[in-house]
Amino acid sequence: ENTLGMLYRERGADGSWRGGAMLYLKNGLHSPLLAGAFALFCVLASFGIGNMSQVNSMVSNVYTAFGIPKLATGIFLFVAVSLVVIGGLKRIAAITEKVVPFMVLLYLLGTLVIIGMNISTIPAVFVSIFKGAFAMKSVGGGIVGSGIALAMKMGMKRGVFSNEAGLGSAPIAAAAAKTKDTVRQGLVSMTGTFIDTIVICTMTGLAIVIAGSWANPDLKGVAITTVAFQSGLPFPSVVSSFVLMICLAFFAFTTILGWDYYSERCLEYLSNRNKTVVKVYRWIYVLAVFIGPYLTVAAVWTIADIFNGLMAIPNVIALIALSGVVAKETRDYFKEFDRLSK
Repeated sequence: ENTLGMLYRERGADGSWRGGAMLYLKNGLHSPLLAGAFALFCVLASFGIGNMSQVNSMVSNVYTAFGIPKLATGIFLFVAVSLVVIGGLKRIAAITEKVVPFMVLLYLLGTLVIIGMNISTIPAVFVSIFKGAFAMKSVGGGIVGSGIALAMKMGMKRGVFSNEAGLGSAPIAAAAAKTKDTVRQGLVSMTGTFIDTIVICTMTGLAIVIAGSWANPDLKGVAITTVAFQSGLPFPSVVSSFVLMICLAFFAFTTILGWDYYSERCLEYLSNRNKTVVKVYRWIYVLAVFIGPYLTVAAVWTIADIFNGLMAIPNVIALIALSGVVAKETRDYFKEFDRLSK
């Protein structure tokens, strides 16, 4: 999808590149209807995966760890997002993006400490995970094998949430790259899926199973990870909570800003770059920050999953239909790569 985003992108009036699933649906698949549907669903999805779910996780983490009222955290996030989205203070976004890689390393270091201190339990942890996912047990009196179906469904939903693969959002960012090498950009962008899900999510999963916080029915969402860090790290709980809070704050903030960018590109496509429409959307988007803290975890995830699914449908149709184009581009790229390397 990132290669297609590069192949079918267009140059804007300001000289910058614009792209995404809506453009390869329009220019590659020649389906303005599906292109418009994708753009609309992307705007709607921004309020789920890109906004309210991030805010909900952040305020829940701060409340669970420090007891700080949700309203206070919500106001702080509202001001921070408004300064960038409405106020145009892009320097905040630029600094945040530079700090995020260090936050990723800090977060991974925390999970590594928990895993390292309990290294002897890792085989049993993996056995527990695979048994839970693939055991031929009925769920709630259902048919045999329904447990596998549930595990697959949840795995797909959370996998998509963590890396956005197949949603069509990543090509919007990839298309803005200042390079003509479409396949190479696709390969570089593809590494995000591996880092997000295979590395970070797996290590998080190991940490919460080792700590046992996953088995507490009173914990929901990010609270499971918070308790895992509090009980699993060899530091006072306030220190462990603070480290996790800082990491999640940067992750959530950059995600919120990123999805604002995605949606603005889609709105520009839908409105023929009507600046008034984009400005109105920005206000609605920052106001949604206030809604996130007061929704239940189940409601936030349901909203995000529904719009993610709607957004993925037109994009996956394009990926299947245009897979031959990507295959040809990839073969040509590696042929040239082999020629130059000899």
